[in-house]
Amino acid sequence: MAAAPAPFRSGDVVVVAHKVVSKAEGRVRRLEAIAPSQDARALASAQGKDARVVQAVLDESVRIVRAARGVIVCETRHGFVCANAGVDASNSSAPGELVLLPQDPDASARALRARLPERPAVIVSDSFGRAWRVGQTDVAVGAAGVIAVDDWRGRADSAGHELRATAIAVADSIAAAADLARAKDSRQPAILIRGLERFVTADDGPGARALRRDAESDLFR
Repeated sequence: MAAAPAPFRSGDVVVVAHKVVSKAEGRVRRLEAIAPSQDARALASAQGKDARVVQAVLDESVRIVRAARGVIVCETRHGFVCANAGVDASNSSAPGELVLLPQDPDASARALRARLPERPAVIVSDSFGRAWRVGQTDVAVGAAGVIAVDDWRGRADSAGHELRATAIAVADSIAAAADLARAKDSRQPAILIRGLERFVTADDGPGARALRRDAESDLFR
């Protein structure tokens, strides 16, 4: 009898939807248990949203960047700038349940990597909108064992010109590619990607926090 193939190979990347991670870590809230504040009620009224949902969004935020047309763009405690602070009811386990982002997505990725055979790189992904483009794409909110940003500044292009601004968002690109391998209603929480060994590292690395633009270099903050 032939031995079963190993589930992972060295150099693999596993992309895991954040919601399955959040659920495993207990990062969910029940609407019935949320008591909205006066601020939440006022904002909910202005945006046509459930005040309990707005309260959950405010609890996950350090500031509101903009609120308009029913969308509340926030900076989360992690440093992400995204709609509704990542609070979402889609793909929740039960009606009236909200799923939050993991408390520390990079730590979640490291913990998962440590438990997987062959220690593949792990990316925790979520769907983000883009301010200047239509539609959403998955990005890395947590990562372990992968070069999150491939910085080409100081290197030369094919014509020998020195690159001064190019830094490839590798982890985000992998997360987006993984999302194309499943449908939003497929209930596939994880995607295995092969062929990216050049971006996989033995150490866990700085994680997805390397992708966050700091306030000093943000032209729009």
